[in-house]
Amino acid sequence: MKYTSTRAADVRVSAAEAVVRGLSDDGGLFVPVELPKLDYRTLIDLDYAGRADACLRAFFDFDTAGVAKEAYATFDGDPAPVVKLDDSLFVLELWHGRTHAFKDMALSVLPRLLPRAKSCVGEKDKTLILVATSGDTGKAALDGFKDADGTDVCVFYPTDGVSRVQKLAMQTQDGENVLAVGIAGNFDDAQTAVKKAFADAELRSGLAAAGVKLSSANSINIGRLVPQIAYYYSAYCDLINSGEIKPGEKIDFVVPTGNFGNILAGWYAREMGVPINKLVCASNRNNVLTDFIRSGVYDVNREFYKTESPSMDILVSSNLERLIFELSGRDCALVGSRMKELAETGRYSVTQSELDAIHEAFAAGFADDEDTENAIADMFDEYGYLIDTHTAAAYHTAVQREFSRPTVVVSTANPFKFAPAVLRAIGERADGLSDEKQIEALEEATAAEAPESLKEVFVKPVRFDETIAADEIIPFIQKRFGA
Repeated sequence: MKYTSTRAADVRVSAAEAVVRGLSDDGGLFVPVELPKLDYRTLIDLDYAGRADACLRAFFDFDTAGVAKEAYATFDGDPAPVVKLDDSLFVLELWHGRTHAFKDMALSVLPRLLPRAKSCVGEKDKTLILVATSGDTGKAALDGFKDADGTDVCVFYPTDGVSRVQKLAMQTQDGENVLAVGIAGNFDDAQTAVKKAFADAELRSGLAAAGVKLSSANSINIGRLVPQIAYYYSAYCDLINSGEIKPGEKIDFVVPTGNFGNILAGWYAREMGVPINKLVCASNRNNVLTDFIRSGVYDVNREFYKTESPSMDILVSSNLERLIFELSGRDCALVGSRMKELAETGRYSVTQSELDAIHEAFAAGFADDEDTENAIADMFDEYGYLIDTHTAAAYHTAVQREFSRPTVVVSTANPFKFAPAVLRAIGERADGLSDEKQIEALEEATAAEAPESLKEVFVKPVRFDETIAADEIIPFIQKRFGA
């Protein structure tokens, strides 16, 4: 298995090198030279770890044996259960990991995958993991990599663009090799700055002299993205095993997504052999992806909104580049010119044939904060089922469509991570209560139990409270890590 870059056709690196490096030197994202096939029928009788192991083996030719089993042993029961709500509607719960968000599905795997990849390429330098986060990725990366040998983790998050629980979860993280830093800006500012850090030759050279190499735990790293493919395979197999669908029957997935990694993993699963009819992209008020899927024009020249679903408060969706690469016929020059146009003008467009290919696989919708609250209330009233604000955007989008086939709403976070908004949505008084008290109030109102680790963030000491400007990230890294 070899990997190339979305922006340079002559790039050829091993699977292990793609994982270790995270991002190609030309600024492109690593993609397999040839997308593997994987027959879902061979996975039906396996448990989740077995299915994830098969996905890892399909993409990575270095030793991954036991990685998935070890990673998912840290989860609370089934890592990705499918919950039936009615004959055509199901929820895929992806928040049973240690940080109670779908990011755990991959960021429990990557810290175990990376040492194998480093050993394979003979990499002995320390790895500095740089992460831009809109909330959940940061905590999952910090927790996943804490005290990992040969690795430091530095997370940058929008200081006023995450929920208080998300912020405290990062600020109170334990571990000797972790660091969380606030950015005076939004997620796009943080992500752009981190990408510039990867592309900065002087920074990389200085770090190398100090025995440090950069890598990423964002979904721009193929080692982060591949484990996410497994839950689409697993959901399909579970629906077969429960008698809800027949083998080969097509289903829809409705996916809340901001950086396009979650839904891109579904597209890879579809291309590899899972019978998926449509992948429905659900956005919040920052609906740049909805507009792109409908029109073929990607345009970030619009107002940025802070919403009740902060993990999707994103305008520049990095993983879309991988889809554009594939649908353009793997035209690296065209991809590069579009990314350059996006950086310079804030927009680009695709051809009609590419848009037709997008419409063949994707649909899209979005929910504003009012839609989100209504969706939470409707789901709770109709099914007695509690969802968070991001899953609510997906549920709202799902019910705008006719359920002509089995539909799986992908649930990305435990609702208690966003207790204030969820509490208001179900009609309970939230004003005047602290975030901690709102979690308790949500427990009382729903008879559900919040994870203890979410409650602990209010009493653990804050370790990291520094905030910097986005354009200070490179000098910050230079000073902190000896470049």
